[in-house]
Amino acid sequence: MNSSIKGIATATLALLLNYSANPAFALPQKINHPITVAKSQLLTNTLIVPGERVGPITRTTTKQDLVKLFGASHLVDKTISGAEGIGSFAATQVNLNQGRSLLVVWSDNTRTKPLDVRNLGSAWKTREGIGVGTPLSELRKKLGNFKLYGLAWDYGGTILLDSSKLSRYQGKLILRVDAAPNAYEKFANDYQAVSGDSTFSSSNRHWKPLGITLTEIIVVLNSSEQ
Repeated sequence: MNSSIKGIATATLALLLNYSANPAFALPQKINHPITVAKSQLLTNTLIVPGERVGPITRTTTKQDLVKLFGASHLVDKTISGAEGIGSFAATQVNLNQGRSLLVVWSDNTRTKPLDVRNLGSAWKTREGIGVGTPLSELRKKLGNFKLYGLAWDYGGTILLDSSKLSRYQGKLILRVDAAPNAYEKFANDYQAVSGDSTFSSSNRHWKPLGITLTEIIVVLNSSEQ
């Protein structure tokens, strides 16, 4: 792996993880009318602020806070493995409707300090209107002409934010794109032309027929090194 990729893997992309479930433990919750109203208001907040919060989830949110915010019945605790199967992390899945589900990854098993929030549903958006499902054409309008890694490898489709208009989000936000499910079969030459461990311009003509959309957002709240 070259030095550029190592740097990104250390700073942010080391947080890109594969998932494996463990049994959940949920604390009981007493709900009255004022709390229900407060929850309703919180759940309408689907704004992503990179490095700061995802809706009501902030850098200091704990598992107990998630119980208060969303209700124990909506939470499932997991243990997930790191990139290439290295390491493991405690995580909590928050199951909500209308595209609002997400996964909180914790710094340790105490579940008191969130590293990042990921597996974000389509309802979650940045102030720029970027969310899962945003097409490449819209990303170029918001980010300018940027660079990204080729498809079909560990960090495939990862946008290099330091090459974009949103460079201020570097280390705070990870955006990954991918092709439409049938793109490899229908446009094999174009797909292969923008695949592999290399960087490509977002204006490369081979992206156009592939139906590229944003498929993954990871909001970094606390660095694993903090």
